[in-house]
Amino acid sequence: MCAQTVYRGTSAYASDIVCNIKGGRVYKGNSSYQSDVVVRFDGTSLYKGNSSYQDDVLLTYRNGKIYRGRSSYDSDIIATWSDGKMYARTSPYQSDVLFTYRDNRVYSKNSVYQSDVVLSTSARVHPMILLWILMQ
Repeated sequence: MCAQTVYRGTSAYASDIVCNIKGGRVYKGNSSYQSDVVVRFDGTSLYKGNSSYQDDVLLTYRNGKIYRGRSSYDSDIIATWSDGKMYARTSPYQSDVLFTYRDNRVYSKNSVYQSDVVLSTSARVHPMILLWILMQ
C-alpha cells in the first residue's frame, strides 16, 4: 500500500502536512512513528490511536454511510458519501454537502474552485478519513 500525505489547502510543502497515512494508520503531521498514530482504519472502522479494540471504534463505514462508533442505526448516521461528495446525515441536497473530493483535492462544501481547496492529498484517501480530519 502506498503512503498518502494530506496537506493544508493546495500546498505541497512539508510545513503544511496535516498527516501521513500508511498501512491504514494515520500519523500526526509528517511523522511515521508508531507513537504518533492518531487513528487506524481497517477498511470499515476507524479506531482511536493504534487500537483494534471494538470499544475504540470512532466511526464505521457501511454502504456509503458513516456511523458514529460501531452503530448501524439510522439515527447515528453522521454523513453519507455519494458521487465524490460528503453529505450531512442522510441528506441528498446540494445545500447539505460538507465537502467535495475530486482529483485528490478536498473542496469546501459543493465547490470545485481552486480558492476553496481545504486539503490536498498525494494519493486517493478514503472519504471517512477525510471527514475525520476535517472534524478535528
